Amino acid sequence: MHSLFTLRRTLISGVVLLIFLTGCTRISSTDVGSGLIPAIDGVITKDTILDVLTDTYEDFDSTRIYKSDNQLLGYINTDPLFGKTQASLFFELKPSSYPFYIPGHKDSIVVDSAVLILSYKGLYGDSTAPIRLNVFEIDNNTPLEQYRAYPSNYSSAVNINLGQSLGPSRTFDIRRLGDSVNNRYENAKNQIRIPLNKSVATRFLKTYDSTNAYLTDSTFRLYFSGFAVTADAAGANALLKVNLADTNTKFALYYSSSSTGATQRDTAVSYFRMNTVNSGNINQVLRNRTGSEAAKYLTTTSKSDSLVYVQTTPGTFVRVRIPGLQSLSNRIIHRAELIAEQVPDDANLNTFEKQMVPPRYLLLSRYDSAIKSKRNIPNDYTISSSGPNISSFGGYLSSKAIQGYDNIAAYTFDLSRYVQGIVTRKDTSYTLRLSAPANDSLYYTPPYPGNTSNSLYYLNPSVGNDVGDGRVRLGGGTHSRFRMRLRVIFSRI
Repeated sequence: MHSLFTLRRTLISGVVLLIFLTGCTRISSTDVGSGLIPAIDGVITKDTILDVLTDTYEDFDSTRIYKSDNQLLGYINTDPLFGKTQASLFFELKPSSYPFYIPGHKDSIVVDSAVLILSYKGLYGDSTAPIRLNVFEIDNNTPLEQYRAYPSNYSSAVNINLGQSLGPSRTFDIRRLGDSVNNRYENAKNQIRIPLNKSVATRFLKTYDSTNAYLTDSTFRLYFSGFAVTADAAGANALLKVNLADTNTKFALYYSSSSTGATQRDTAVSYFRMNTVNSGNINQVLRNRTGSEAAKYLTTTSKSDSLVYVQTTPGTFVRVRIPGLQSLSNRIIHRAELIAEQVPDDANLNTFEKQMVPPRYLLLSRYDSAIKSKRNIPNDYTISSSGPNISSFGGYLSSKAIQGYDNIAAYTFDLSRYVQGIVTRKDTSYTLRLSAPANDSLYYTPPYPGNTSNSLYYLNPSVGNDVGDGRVRLGGGTHSRFRMRLRVIFSRI
């Protein structure tokens, strides 16, 4: 009888304990690595939210845009959050070899036309607004430096002068730029075709062919310093992506001639293209945030803002400080993640929010002011032979249904090992930087205990963003609804 009573009491106690534990369990989701995190029961496994301090800064580091990158061309004239952007192209297209000759019997050449063709790779902004483009030649007194990687904020007004216009301005319907082109010379699509004055064709087909202009590359550059393509501000609200190194980009010279001097004539075309070794180019991308919402939050002080702004380079970045980290006691860190969420622009949800989309990738790093360079987040951001561990570390754009909105941008970062090092080994808690890189670099230090070496790692657009593509307004550390925060799931030792 006593054994039966003891058994019943044990069973009842077990049921009560199970009910108690079930009642205390708090189901909580995490954005990265949820499959490896134990249930949070408030007794063994707990979670806490650490406040972050955030503020927005202008990124004065000069972004380099290389010949093989997608370049920007256009004008964003109306962006209430980030202001205006003007993007222009300066570049050289050249014969395939020297000395160069126009094929055919010289005296029989009849000039047809000249067309500047740019390889179209997409856009950022509003495709419904037409864009008006202008083509000039670069003044021979200010030639491009062939082997220089120019910064995107290079001022053409001071350093590169525009020469004569090579043709009337042309207006394009951006929605039609992907259409196919089919003629006897082209079977292509995604081309921006800008007809130039017939006098330009005559100059390259007849005048230059009668001189030493095509003798060598250096002599050709004395005659022609390259093309400048700009966009008008009026009405435009998009940046076109153009690839100068693509075979779709070329300067086409159309003509007819007789190869034998007989009456039968042949129609022909000669192409000049980008030489990725010795063709100079500048992609100038100039930001003007005057009057924009972001301009009100740009700071050089240590105050924490409720709204922060990230614009793809050349753009803005956010400084992130987590003052509570250094005082955390030693514990087992199951997961620590920084969560950043978009604050929707309610006044423009159906217009600009769909056109000026967020960056596809944000980089969380620490900034070393001594060497003026970014460094990786210790222990969590790692680089192997296959590249950085972005898929597990975080930073890729995702979407959430939250706070009454069906689709807002969100970014999360796994800082578990970084935080573990701080609480266990008393590693340094750094000031962090949240940016949207295009062409960038950081100094990489391997995880503990192999953290004794450094190497410079380059971040190209394949592991970042296309230049100028993306901007997002995020909730800062003091925002009431979309607060940036560090969530820590842990067990006490």
